[in-house]
Amino acid sequence: RSSWLLLAPLLTPPVPVITAPPCSLCPEGAHRFQWIRNLVPEFGICSSHVKVLSSPVEFYEHLKVQIKAAKQRVVMASLYLGTGILEQELVDCLEETLEKSLQAKSSPDLRVSILLDYTRGSRGRKNSRTMLIPLLQRFPEKIRVSLFHTPNLRGLLRLLIPERFNETIGLQHIKVYVFDDNVILSGANLSDLYFTNRQDRYVLLQDSPEIADFFTELVDAIGDVSLQLQQDDTVQMMEGMVHPYQGDKVAYCEIANRRVMEVINSARTRQELLHTKTFHSSHPGSSLLSEQGSQASGSLKPEPDTWIYPLIQMKPFGIQIDEMVTETLLTEAERDARIYLTTGYFNLTQAYMDLILGTRAEYRILLASPEVNGFFGAKGVAGAIPAAYVYIEHQFYSEVCYLQQQERVQLHEYSRAGWTFHAKGLWLYLAGSDLPCLTLIGSPNFGYRSVHRDLEAQVAIVTENKALQQQLHQEQEQLYLCSGVVSTSTFEQPNRYVKLWVKLVTPLIKNFF
Repeated sequence: RSSWLLLAPLLTPPVPVITAPPCSLCPEGAHRFQWIRNLVPEFGICSSHVKVLSSPVEFYEHLKVQIKAAKQRVVMASLYLGTGILEQELVDCLEETLEKSLQAKSSPDLRVSILLDYTRGSRGRKNSRTMLIPLLQRFPEKIRVSLFHTPNLRGLLRLLIPERFNETIGLQHIKVYVFDDNVILSGANLSDLYFTNRQDRYVLLQDSPEIADFFTELVDAIGDVSLQLQQDDTVQMMEGMVHPYQGDKVAYCEIANRRVMEVINSARTRQELLHTKTFHSSHPGSSLLSEQGSQASGSLKPEPDTWIYPLIQMKPFGIQIDEMVTETLLTEAERDARIYLTTGYFNLTQAYMDLILGTRAEYRILLASPEVNGFFGAKGVAGAIPAAYVYIEHQFYSEVCYLQQQERVQLHEYSRAGWTFHAKGLWLYLAGSDLPCLTLIGSPNFGYRSVHRDLEAQVAIVTENKALQQQLHQEQEQLYLCSGVVSTSTFEQPNRYVKLWVKLVTPLIKNFF
């Protein structure tokens, strides 16, 4: 019965693909990746505002410190909020900060906005909703909890799929945490494993108001088309909003597309105006520069040496910016360039696989060994998921060998006793360089789900600063130090045995995990 239920998602109708126009590299500008700003806003910042975090504990401590220090806003988007002691500490930090804002004149306008996935956040009797209801009851005017429900889970399908598997249809998968003008981008959820022994990636962007505004507006936009949690644990849509699974699907997706694209396009317009203003003010004889020169020189912002590009992927809404940028980066990577790509769930789309196998750059792909896969040891059908990933990995490795690309494309398996692996993203090293100039960091796993089913966001960080490049390089090295290179003998080990039924089922269900 469980096996049949796992196949139930196949009943869902395919989502129509909205093809975006191709983009090409622009050779002009301060750096070779400025073509990305044709699609999304470009935020120029000083590299000293970027801090790469390395461990779950460091991530957790920063969350608590940032919540306690917040004066204007706390915005948190995650798949779910866990229900353990560590998660309760986070909720307590929120309560403490909200209480201070009621009593103190310094931060009376503090607002808290939390965006989670409906299906994952509603699982079980004690869940994300029950963790947050006390805050809603005590601070109804100051906190908003939005629960995104995919429009693809509806009708008979919604009734048939059991609670544990309904999230295979589509999720709110964005992980971004905003505290006043500070932003943490990550692939980590708000759960105790991600605070202790589940390795992920995390970057803190400090004193970056424009970036904080962008992600606040993005979370607000998704929140507006999501179910709103009420004090009595019921949910309802905002007045006048189309319901995600009871209303017209096309109308809902069009509204969602419009809301999200408004955020992206308005931010892009603002940043272009700011860029134009800065460009003109930097030339001799400019009246603006003269005006600034009459003021204290310390008031001038330093020239940016780092650029942040938010990449959004929401295929259910016809938004596929992240896919376009990622494919272009893989396509245009030059000979002798190196790309380090990591994913906790190795299940690349066919397009990404074709580009990796058919282009000129060197690839070092880091993935989870079966023992550090998040599903390792799970009960029922879910316990076979690590074996399915082994099968997918073996198929890809066989293709690499068939094409005699073993030197150019190498697989590495992360292995660490007592830990699980959830890191995702890439680092790009230009030909002849020992340091990366670009990294992608955020929620996408480069798989079918990330591209076609879920709501995803990551940022491309491009930097000319050697110190920040060194930080990114050390982050990459630290992750790869816990790995071993995959070879033919890897798949001859007893723990790599894949049962026949898993081999037969995997091609049918690989688009759902």
